[in-house]
Amino acid sequence: MASIQVNLQVSCHQPKKMAIPITNIRTVSADGVDIFYREAGDPAAPTVLLLHGYPASSFSYRNLIMALAPKYHVIAPDLPGFGFTVVPTERNYVYTFANFAKTVEAFTDVLKLTRYSMYVFDYGAPTGFRLALSRPDAITAIITQNGNAFVEGLGPFWDNIRPYWKNPNPETRESTRWLTSFGAIKWQYDTGEANPASIPPETYNLDDHLLSRPGNVDIQLDLFLDYATNIELYPAFHEYLRKYQPPVLAIWGANDEVFVPAGATAFKRVLPNAQVDFVDGGHFALENHLEVIATKMLEFLERSV
Repeated sequence: MASIQVNLQVSCHQPKKMAIPITNIRTVSADGVDIFYREAGDPAAPTVLLLHGYPASSFSYRNLIMALAPKYHVIAPDLPGFGFTVVPTERNYVYTFANFAKTVEAFTDVLKLTRYSMYVFDYGAPTGFRLALSRPDAITAIITQNGNAFVEGLGPFWDNIRPYWKNPNPETRESTRWLTSFGAIKWQYDTGEANPASIPPETYNLDDHLLSRPGNVDIQLDLFLDYATNIELYPAFHEYLRKYQPPVLAIWGANDEVFVPAGATAFKRVLPNAQVDFVDGGHFALENHLEVIATKMLEFLERSV
C-alpha cells in the first residue's frame, strides 16, 4: 500500500489583539471630598472632562468614555451628592452650584489638569461654566449636550420649580419633592425618545437607588432652590463666551422638555461660529444616540483641539 505523506504548516502569526480602552475606577480627595471618577485613555493625550447632570453620575458616560478614549484622555467625576462620591459628615458641605465648581476646580488641581475640553450636560453646564469663569485659559473647547446657559432654553418643566425660587418655604420646598421620585427620574430618560424601551433599565434604577440614600433627597431639594443662581449668572456666562470665543458644539436632544432646543440655537447669538446639531431624542440623549453624538464630538475635537 502506497504511503501518504501529509505536510502540516503551523502558522506563527498570533491573532491581532483588539484595542479595547480600559476605564479605570478611581477615588481622590479634593476640597475635603472623596471624589469618585472614571478615567480612560493616554494621560499624554488632550484631556476631556465630562460633567454629568441630575439625577445621574459618571455612569451615564460609560459608553462615551469608550468612544473617546482611543484618542483622548477622558476624566468623568461624580459630583458631591451624586454617584459614588463621598462627602464626609464633618466636612459640613453646603450643596450649591458655586461649591460644585470649587470642588471640581480642586479636583482638576489634584489631577494636575491645566488644559482640557469640557463636555457639559444638565447640572454639569452651570458647574462647568463657573469653572470657565474662574479659569478661562484652561478651557480648550466646550461640548454642551442639553447643557443650558440661556433663558430661552428653560422649558415648561421649570414651572414646577419657579414658585420655590420665588417664595422658598416648607410648602414650596415640599411641592418639588416629587421631582426626586422614580417616576420623575424615568420620565427624563423616556420623554422624547422614539424607542424608550431600548434605554438600559440600570440607568434610571441606579439613579433612583443612589438618590434614595438617607439625606440625599434633601440635598436635591437644596439644589433645586440654588438652581436660580445659575440663571442669574447667565449674563456672566455669555460675556465669557463673547470674550474668549471658545470652540463650542451644542448638540441637543431635540425633544427635551427640560432644556428645549432654543437653548442650543441661542449659543450662536454670542458665538456666531458655534456648531449646533440636534438628534431626534430627549434629555438623556446619549443612551439612544451615542453613535451620532460621539461621531460629531470626535469630528469637532479634531478640528478644535
